[in-house]
Amino acid sequence: MNDSPGWAVPGPSPSDGERPGASDGRDGTDGAPSQPQQPAGGQKWSAEQPPPGEWSSPGAPQAPKPPQPQPQPQPGAGWGSYGGPQGPQGGGYGYPGGPGQWGKPPAAKPGVIPLRPLDLGEILDGAVATVRSHWRSVLPITLVVATVVQVISVLVQKYALAGVAVTPEPGADLQDVLDTLGGAMTALVADGFIQLIGTIITTAMVTMIFSRAVLGQGSTIGQAWREARPRLLHLLGLTLLMGLGGAALVAVLLLPGILLRNIGLGLVGGFAALPLVLWLGIKFSLASPALMLEKAGVVTSLRRSSRLVQGSWWRIFGITALTGLITTFVSAVIVYPLTALGLAIGLADSGVGGLENGTAATGWAPLILAAVGAVIAQTITMPIQAGVTVLLYVDQRIRREALDLELARAAGLENYGSDPAAPPTGG
Repeated sequence: MNDSPGWAVPGPSPSDGERPGASDGRDGTDGAPSQPQQPAGGQKWSAEQPPPGEWSSPGAPQAPKPPQPQPQPQPGAGWGSYGGPQGPQGGGYGYPGGPGQWGKPPAAKPGVIPLRPLDLGEILDGAVATVRSHWRSVLPITLVVATVVQVISVLVQKYALAGVAVTPEPGADLQDVLDTLGGAMTALVADGFIQLIGTIITTAMVTMIFSRAVLGQGSTIGQAWREARPRLLHLLGLTLLMGLGGAALVAVLLLPGILLRNIGLGLVGGFAALPLVLWLGIKFSLASPALMLEKAGVVTSLRRSSRLVQGSWWRIFGITALTGLITTFVSAVIVYPLTALGLAIGLADSGVGGLENGTAATGWAPLILAAVGAVIAQTITMPIQAGVTVLLYVDQRIRREALDLELARAAGLENYGSDPAAPPTGG
């Protein structure tokens, strides 16, 4: 899929509202209507010509034309029809949702989305449809990665965090407390890094599966791995760069309040950092699919994302935020009941004192039940989140770079975009 011409880095993109195929002056006309050729000998045609079939000799008197009857509208033409006297092909103002009327124009749909600019419902539906139709490739990837990550997380919480008490014991030495907290922080950082690696692998492979699903093509787990493997280090570098850049930005804005020991100044810096980090996060949210599908470098993918998001920040923010709310709700519905059940089992074993020393939450039953819930939730939500990002990238390129023409060609659709009246045919 990476070698498909549909994902190649485009040249100068057409301006808004401009579609390829319009006259650009390559035939020598510069978009102007062609002028009639002058006959030999310098003789010129008359500026006003009679209609075809009514040519007469020069100077002959013209017979008066009989009155022409007005064409009668065909049954079903006019309002609510496609092809009446006033519509896009002679049709009237059709019903909402009719072809080429108030609704969306007809478009080819070789895969999970139609090849035209998408709305919110089509993006979410495309992500869910891909998971549903390609579940043999998508769900095993997310299931294996989520299982491995949660097994490591359970072991870390059981053996590295079980000794960390919620409240320190009275008379405990400060150095012992710091050592315990340092070990716990090290374990948490290692656990977070493992989760980061799992997320990167899942995102990379799911991106390749979605890119083929847009064209109506299937993808096996082996194919997705072979296509994603050369880009994993680049994706890791991109993720670390964005994370470290956001952390550095927050630290810089909080630093004046910390140095001056001024709580008010620190709060101002924190409140200024949050919207700035959010703005940058959405601005570079399409860098991951650009890096994977265009084989771009880290810096180039950041520039591509910035260019694609420009002018559509609020729209992409809204779709991303809504997707996050939906996946968070689904995860909560799955995880919280199992976590509560595990905590109840832990309290039954350790009693109320288990809440104070932390043993109620670090027993095997609470940890395993919470991990099972997390595995199920991540298996379902991770591909949907990654898929929405990929489809947003495809949508922005369709809007700005006419990517639908390249995708139609890669999907084997003939006559797509050449004649609006002719439906595309399979190649």
